[in-house]
Amino acid sequence: MSDALAKAVAAADLAFTAPAKARALAEAALAEADGTTEAAAVAEHALGLAGVSMGRLTDAETRLRAALRLADGAGLRERAAQTRGVLGYVLTLTGRTAEALRELDRAMPELTGQAAARLRMQRAVVLTEITRFGDAAAGFADALETLRAAGGDDLIEATIRTNRSIVLARLGDWRGAEDDLRHAERGFAATGHLGRTAMVWQNRGLAATVRGDVPAALAAYDEAAARYREAGTDPGLLPIERAEVLLSVRLIAEAREAATAAVADYGRRRNAVDLVQARLLLAKVALLDGDPETALREASLARRSAVRQDRPGWAALGGYLALRARRDSGLRTAAMLRSGQRTAAALTEAGWVVPALDARLIVATLALELGRTEIAKAELSFVGRAGRSGPAEMRARAWHATALLRLVHGDRRGADAALRAGVRAVDRFRAGLGASELRAHASGHASELTGLGLRLAAEAGHPEAVLRWAEWRRAGALRLRPARPPDDEGLAADLAAVRQLAVDLATGTGDARTLLRRQAELEKAVRDRARHATGVSTSDTRVPSRAELADALGPATLVEYVELDGRLTALAVTGGRLRRYALGPAAEAEERLAELRFALRRAAFGLGLPGDLVERTARRLDDLLLAPLALGDGPLVVVPTGRLHELPWPVLPGCRGRPVSLAPSAALWHRAATAPRAAGGDHIVVAGPGLPHAAAEVAALARRYPGARRFTGRTARAEPVLAALDGAALGHIAAHGRFRTDNPLFSSLRLADGPLTVYDLERLARPPRQVVLSGCDSGRSAIHAGDELLGLASALLALGTTSLVATVLPIPDDAGRALMLRHHRHLAAGLAPAEALARAQAELPDSPAATSYVCYGAG
Repeated sequence: MSDALAKAVAAADLAFTAPAKARALAEAALAEADGTTEAAAVAEHALGLAGVSMGRLTDAETRLRAALRLADGAGLRERAAQTRGVLGYVLTLTGRTAEALRELDRAMPELTGQAAARLRMQRAVVLTEITRFGDAAAGFADALETLRAAGGDDLIEATIRTNRSIVLARLGDWRGAEDDLRHAERGFAATGHLGRTAMVWQNRGLAATVRGDVPAALAAYDEAAARYREAGTDPGLLPIERAEVLLSVRLIAEAREAATAAVADYGRRRNAVDLVQARLLLAKVALLDGDPETALREASLARRSAVRQDRPGWAALGGYLALRARRDSGLRTAAMLRSGQRTAAALTEAGWVVPALDARLIVATLALELGRTEIAKAELSFVGRAGRSGPAEMRARAWHATALLRLVHGDRRGADAALRAGVRAVDRFRAGLGASELRAHASGHASELTGLGLRLAAEAGHPEAVLRWAEWRRAGALRLRPARPPDDEGLAADLAAVRQLAVDLATGTGDARTLLRRQAELEKAVRDRARHATGVSTSDTRVPSRAELADALGPATLVEYVELDGRLTALAVTGGRLRRYALGPAAEAEERLAELRFALRRAAFGLGLPGDLVERTARRLDDLLLAPLALGDGPLVVVPTGRLHELPWPVLPGCRGRPVSLAPSAALWHRAATAPRAAGGDHIVVAGPGLPHAAAEVAALARRYPGARRFTGRTARAEPVLAALDGAALGHIAAHGRFRTDNPLFSSLRLADGPLTVYDLERLARPPRQVVLSGCDSGRSAIHAGDELLGLASALLALGTTSLVATVLPIPDDAGRALMLRHHRHLAAGLAPAEALARAQAELPDSPAATSYVCYGAG
């Protein structure tokens, strides 16, 4: 073998492990070939492989066709056949699957031994791309058998097993898929091709995705991404596959960003096959984002491309998403019904189980609306039977279908039972997620179930049933304590680095753009580590009964607000009785709330307003939300819904002077109100930097609580403060608060060494029983489907803090000091937190800032 040929062969072996090195070797071989056709053909072949590895498909095809011309021209039939195998793969990636199979079949008679095994693997990869999973599995098995007969090869076997694991995962053979991946990882390591282990981890992520293990999928995909970066190889479909996982837990904004970027990237690179999947992902995201127009456009483009590429499975998926987009646009026609039936059949034939069941569910609901009852019954019955096992999304659809079928037969009690079973399936799925962010978003899977259950209860006129469904619908994620990720030490280190970067940005230490880019990288690392945490196997979904609530309330009244079909309902538990009140439009309440928040902000900062604007707006909200209930003047527990979580309730006339506690749900309030009252615990007082009044406020509180542990100046650092707060009786933090709308778990309190975030607080083993946050915006939370909340206040309540006082509005730096000192005076005198806050606010009737503070929890 000449030196040029040896270099070319070595370059081909390195193409998927070190593509940059492979290109350099192949180019050197090409330069040294000096008329040696075989060396030149193998060098062009190696350059084509490197192009595939780096995602440069146009260049790859050019190089492979050049290699093919050289090999065919010189009669190098075996070399030509090997190149045809790789060209078939490139043709598949660019959407020409029929041409790919022709090239592979043309090469098949020319190869024996290991080369034949590799070619059979490449043909099975094409079959995988067109979703012929059974044929692909047989093809991979044939490739392994051919390789064994040829004496074996660790590298080729590892490659075959890596590719086969995808098929086994799609067929539900989890054990077989993981066995293949373990063998592949050992094979790549033994042969010195560590760069290829990125594909192993990517396929582990895919297998975890198919079986519904979101934390494991994200951990595997993140490991794969790191290995692709280290090797300098193209990640292929990794961004799409990872975004699919994000979408499975309703992280819509992040998934949409990834899908949009993938569409642009694959289009630029002329990667027609992966572009189909990117468009389908974007269509799915758009549907969940309430954008059926974009969904229909992307699904239709993907479907047409898949048809041209002879990929019926992907074309069926495009048709399904187009069907959903038309449904969400309000279209209801007999033609659409027939199209839905054809789509469901095509999805079933292609092996898309969950989409096929959903398509049947869409057909059933269309049939009900069009009066085609028999079609609806048949479809609902099928979905109800077929979807009882499998991922949570499938089980939820199955129980929804069963509920609709029972309603067709007039069985409302049976429908209610089916809906509850569907909610339990979602609860179990959510409980298996460790990160509070993922749990909050995953609650969206239950929206249709809880919405129908709530509507049925309201139609039946049973207040207790309405209360139960309202509770099953809201804040379920907050009943579960966030789980720590596997790499908790790594998370702590990343959080410390985030704090240092924040200090560097604030002090101008270094180039601002570089620091901001590094900050974004570190925040992503923190978020990704947290998402790797695995949750528990069970979820506490029990709702306290009316009698249990009444017993815990005593003389207090609990009011829970519910939105249904655009209107508000209030459920009031008072004096042992439960009443339901019909209120006004939710949109009107939101409009008045926006006006009130605007007026209060301007009043607090002295920016000038018509004298009675705050009072007039507060009274209009009171007339809508509280006056119809005629609740008297005793203590009040409020469970808001939607934007009402942002309402500073103490400003309403019906709340002034009375103790008011806010809670994400009645169940969470009941848990806090009935929690054992532990004795002892330190009082912790903390002053953050940049607040002129904070040190004086904390000094006064330290005198109020003899023996209190005080953190001010340089001592007010995140780790010492967290250690002190763990298990404390009371924690008071006077620090700048910042609510992050882009990522609520990075909402923070500013300490001496940088921001103390929600991620930091979630590391507490035992949260303080009572917390007071005197900085602005410290009580705000992001609100997601199912009234799931993400923010500082909601995180502490989920951890087990029984009461928390914070502000839901921005206020001037020194505006809260007078209120805080009065509040703590009443606390020290033995008043409960909500009553202490109400007394303090009553003593400052002319302070707009004072009414911005609310009490969360048991109060």
